[in-house]
Amino acid sequence: MESIQAIKQRFGIIGNDPALNRAIEKAIQVAPTDISVLVTGESGVGKESVPKIIHQLSHRKHGKYIAVNCGAIPEGTIDSELFGHEKGAFTGATQTRSGYFEVADGGTIFLDEVGELPLTTQVRLLRVLENGEFIKVGSSKVQKTNVRIVAATNMDMFDAIKKEKFREDLYYRLSTIDIHLPALRLRKEDIHLLFRKFASDFALKYKMPTIKLNTEAILMLVKYRWSGNIRQLRNVAEQVSVLEHKREITPEILKNYLPNTGQNLPAVINASKKESDFSNEREILYKVLFDMKSDLNDLKKLTLELMQKGNTQDVQKDNQSLIQKIYREDNESDDTKDDLEVLSLPEKNTQNVEIIENNTDKYHFAEEIQEEETLSLHDKELELIKKSLERHHGKRKLAASELGISERTLYRKIKQFDL
Repeated sequence: MESIQAIKQRFGIIGNDPALNRAIEKAIQVAPTDISVLVTGESGVGKESVPKIIHQLSHRKHGKYIAVNCGAIPEGTIDSELFGHEKGAFTGATQTRSGYFEVADGGTIFLDEVGELPLTTQVRLLRVLENGEFIKVGSSKVQKTNVRIVAATNMDMFDAIKKEKFREDLYYRLSTIDIHLPALRLRKEDIHLLFRKFASDFALKYKMPTIKLNTEAILMLVKYRWSGNIRQLRNVAEQVSVLEHKREITPEILKNYLPNTGQNLPAVINASKKESDFSNEREILYKVLFDMKSDLNDLKKLTLELMQKGNTQDVQKDNQSLIQKIYREDNESDDTKDDLEVLSLPEKNTQNVEIIENNTDKYHFAEEIQEEETLSLHDKELELIKKSLERHHGKRKLAASELGISERTLYRKIKQFDL
């Protein structure tokens, strides 16, 4: 069995991080078997190196090795790509085609971004993993294949399973052995080593002197978050090598190639700020409640005026102002306006006025109504409707005219109050 260092040299892997070494060690150990392997890690960490190591150290090394990017193949054609199709199976299928599982028989298939597979394809893949069988698209003949599957993903598979985007049974079949590659930001001692390797390669490729970072630039390089991992580091090394005339790179030069420098730390949520936001929301709620209370008092006052004075012009003016204040009548539809009319009795009806005027305690009674918080508009409205209907012997048209509302609104309120 080859050593970890020998494998690194053979496959061009740079770094001495313990987590990286552990991942390579697991790949070496599992290679002689036919166990399915799932390689996990963020995009750009170099997951494609693991299946190559596994294939080259296995008894299948003389067989075919096929890498398939599952996320790059359209959903409508991925079944045909993986399992093949028969002539005439779909529009454009002018001849029979062999899929990757047929071509790679006896070898290894690397399914990159396996989490992007459609659910229907996942069912087919599960059958291959369980008993090595598959069926071409448009065929009814079951075929056998002897391939080893190594898959990779940068997705949170448990989250995908929870959202029913990935089959749980397929996940456990694929992840018999799980090999995780660490993110570049967790391999701080390896960052400068990788940069030097890339800078040397590009200097040789473009026939120019190798760039070098000074001490401060190295520190900036190591502290950077590298959300794109090794792929991003390689791109930065290439850009600096090609575009910079100076071969010694300072932090001032390097920061031009590092997006969002200084903005890579996690956001800190200030607990006092959260409490302050809650306090502001509470104050707004209190203000709304006080406004509602004020509007209710205005309605009570208007009802009292209707009972004392009848439907005079002043009362109608107050009525209109109150409706606009509360309901913003200019933004409401005609039907809504009709519903919002405050019930009133015309001036000719003095019955209610006489009742109050004959009361020796009328001023005391008015004061009580204004101060009583539990006064119900619902009860007053119901009382006015009942009296008007009794006066007109149940004739809704006359009662509606007297109340100053439409017959339709009156009918709706009769149903509402179950009169």
